[in-house]
Amino acid sequence: MTPTLSEAVSSAQLVDMMQDARARTHEMLSGLDAEQLMGPYSPIVNPLRWEVGHVAYFYEWFTLMEMYGRDSILGNKRAAELYDSIAVTHDTRWDLPLLTMEETLQYMQDVQDKLAERLPDGLASEQDSFMYQFAVFHEDMHTEAYLWARQTLAYSAPTLAIAADVSAERAAGAYPGYVEVPGGTFRMGAEKSAPFLFDNEKWAHEVDVRPFEIAKAPVTNAEFAAFIVDGGYDREEWWSPEGWKWRRSDDGLGSPGHPVYWVPDGPGKWLMRRFDQTIPLPANEPVIHVTWYEADAYCKWAGMRLPSELEWEVAALGEPGGGGTLAQTKRRYPWGDTLPDPTRANLDGRGLGAIDVAALPAGDSAFGCRQMCGNVWEWTSTTFGGYPGFSHDAYKEYSTMLFGDTKVLRGGAWTTRGRMIHGTYRNYFGPERWNVFSGFRTCRI
Repeated sequence: MTPTLSEAVSSAQLVDMMQDARARTHEMLSGLDAEQLMGPYSPIVNPLRWEVGHVAYFYEWFTLMEMYGRDSILGNKRAAELYDSIAVTHDTRWDLPLLTMEETLQYMQDVQDKLAERLPDGLASEQDSFMYQFAVFHEDMHTEAYLWARQTLAYSAPTLAIAADVSAERAAGAYPGYVEVPGGTFRMGAEKSAPFLFDNEKWAHEVDVRPFEIAKAPVTNAEFAAFIVDGGYDREEWWSPEGWKWRRSDDGLGSPGHPVYWVPDGPGKWLMRRFDQTIPLPANEPVIHVTWYEADAYCKWAGMRLPSELEWEVAALGEPGGGGTLAQTKRRYPWGDTLPDPTRANLDGRGLGAIDVAALPAGDSAFGCRQMCGNVWEWTSTTFGGYPGFSHDAYKEYSTMLFGDTKVLRGGAWTTRGRMIHGTYRNYFGPERWNVFSGFRTCRI
């Protein structure tokens, strides 16, 4: 195993990141009572009270215990039996003798205090810079999961300090059309010089890519509605064998014939549930909470296809070169190398929902693709696996357990933290998952 390190960052920055992640966790729990914090059994969400304790344990295990040989605040055996996500199977998490919510939050705070105490003045080591950030980003992933839990269980939307008026972005409209992306040689994945990366991004490697045409924006609710009107959910010809089997199964959403959070409102008319509110279906927002199977079926119906992960990354991060080929340069984000901000990407839960696909032109890629960072995670056709020469990091289960069984999503959603997402970041879920914030864009055949 070749460990991944990050650029050394200041101890003050690491503490600020931990405090910010913790503040977001507290916001995610706001307005929920004790019963909601456990919730009903679900195969696709965790009990929030367990999940918060797991996040605290992750910080403690990978930094204080694994790297520095300290004992758990809870006792090593008890902590692992309660909060080790590998050892504690999903179905049992509602029946454990968990800490109370107050005790759980105190456990989180005690772990954070110990992490802060051991950092030196000035710059942290490269090892600490990586592991502390990895643990913060792990909490960021879970705060996104808290949002999909609140959506899945029809809880109210949380109150976020960052919340802003995005009404203008929700009136931006559609953004139809395709862009041509030239072929050439492209370095896919993350370079060793990247400020931070996850093990499944290792390492950048040269690949050949053929020219292709990709949509300027994700598929919208209005576009997806046309698939439904044409009987797309009921015509086997558009579905893969696995997709059709899912469609006809109990896991296929009980055969509603539409995305799970859509609500029929008369012939050809739709409402949509967002958290605990039912709203008119926003026609020009990206379709969201759809499975890979649904995305694949839509593409076949439309005479299109999903982009491969390679094509997605080229369209997002590549640049045109001379002679109608790809340049040798590559961006960290679709718009360049500067960090995300609200003019470029809908991230961080700022609008507590998606925005119209035509919004935020400042975030366009070099080829003119919009919103390839934020708003909605985008399914690709690619099955998740390691790049050539892959080696896992300290958290060996982070990627390897899902190789071969999941599909790759790219780009982040409105729920994703801007400090964590970057152009080579790879997300992955089973093709049947519908409650994550997933949508897609198409390629021409």
